[in-house]
Amino acid sequence: MPRSYLRPAPITSGGAHSHHRVTNIELFFDLVFVFAVTQLSHLLIGNFTLQGGAQALLLMLAVWWVWIFTSWVTNWLDPEKLAIRMLMLVLMTGGLLLSASLPQAFGSRGLAFALAYVFMQFGRTLFFLWAVRGESLPLRRNFQRIGTWLGVSAVLWLAGGLSEDSVRWACWIIALAIEWLGPSMGFYTPGLGRSTTNDWNVEGGHMAERCSLFIIIALGESVLVTGSTFAALDWNAENIAAMAMSFIGSLAMWWLYFDTIAERGARTISHSADPGRLARLAYTYIHVVLVAGIIVGAVADEFVLAHPVGHAHAGTALAVLGSAALYLLGNLLFKWAIFGRLRPAHVVGLVVLGGAWLPAAELPALAVSALATGVLCGTAAWEWYARSCETVEPAQAHGQ
Repeated sequence: MPRSYLRPAPITSGGAHSHHRVTNIELFFDLVFVFAVTQLSHLLIGNFTLQGGAQALLLMLAVWWVWIFTSWVTNWLDPEKLAIRMLMLVLMTGGLLLSASLPQAFGSRGLAFALAYVFMQFGRTLFFLWAVRGESLPLRRNFQRIGTWLGVSAVLWLAGGLSEDSVRWACWIIALAIEWLGPSMGFYTPGLGRSTTNDWNVEGGHMAERCSLFIIIALGESVLVTGSTFAALDWNAENIAAMAMSFIGSLAMWWLYFDTIAERGARTISHSADPGRLARLAYTYIHVVLVAGIIVGAVADEFVLAHPVGHAHAGTALAVLGSAALYLLGNLLFKWAIFGRLRPAHVVGLVVLGGAWLPAAELPALAVSALATGVLCGTAAWEWYARSCETVEPAQAHGQ
C-alpha cells in the first residue's frame, strides 16, 4: 500500500476539540504572498482608474484563489512529510514568479503570469492525486473533479497569456469565473458526479488559523507601505497626523477582526457538524472581501500621505471610504456566516460611510481619513461592548 501523506488526526484532550498548528513551512510559503499583496497595492497606486481597478481586482482574486486552494490542500496533507515540504518549496518558486509578473500581467508578462498560475493550481492538484492514490475513493473522486475544472480553466489562462487586450480579458474572466463557481457547484463533472461539503471534512481550527495569518500578512503590508512612504516625507504636523490616522485605521482593522470574531470563528468551525460548508462560505469566499479592504486601505494611506491638506481628490475619497466600507462589509458577512445574524454596528458604519461620500470632495484628505478611521474605531468599540454584554449576561443568568 502506498505511503500515506495525509495529516494524522489531531490529539484531543478531555473531549476538547484540537487542531494541528500551522507549520513553519506553511508560514514560509506565505512570505511569497507578502510580496504579492505589495505588488497589488503598487499596481493600484500607479493606475487608480477604472481599468486599473479592474486589473487589480482580477489579479487579487487569482492570487487569493491560489493561496486558499493551497491552504485546503495542506489542511489534508501533512507538511511535515518530506514530499509535501518539497511541494511547498516548489510552489513558492511558482508563487515568486507569479508575484513578480503581477505589474505587467496585462502587458508583456501575461504569459509568465498564466504559466505560474496554472503550474501552481493544476500542478498542485496533480500532485495531490498522486499523494492520495491509496486513500479513500471519495477523497480521490473529489480531487479528480477539482482537477477537471482546473484543467478547463488552465486552457483559458494560457490562451489569455498568449493573447492580448480584449481577448486576454475575456479568457481570464471566464477562467476565473469557472474556478470561483467550482466549489459552489460541487465541482460537478459528468461521469464523476458532484462533491458535497461532507467530502471536505476540513480541520476547521487549522483553516481558521491559516486565514487569520493571511489577514496579518495584508495588514502588515499596509503598515509597510504607510511606514515607507512616511519615512521619505518631511515630518511636519500634516504628515504626522496623516501617518497617525493611517496607523490607527490599521489598528482598528486588526481589532475588528482579531478581538471580535477570529477566535469565535475558529471555535464555531471546529465544533461544526459540517465544517466543509463553513470553510467554503466564511473562509474561502468571504475572507477575500476583508483582504480587498486592506489592500485598498494601503492605497488610500499612500494617497492621503501624498496630499493630506487641500480638497480630497475624488480618487482619494473613493479609496479612503471604499477601503473602510469593504472591510466592514467583509466583517459583516463573516459574522453573519458565523453567527447567523447581521451585526448592527457594521450596518450603521456602512450607512455612515455611504453618507460621507457626498461631502467628502469638499473636505481635506486628512479629514476624510479621520472620518473613515473614526467609523472603524466606533464600530470596533461598539462590537467590543456588545461582546462584553454577551459574555456577562449568561454569567448573570447562571448566577440567578
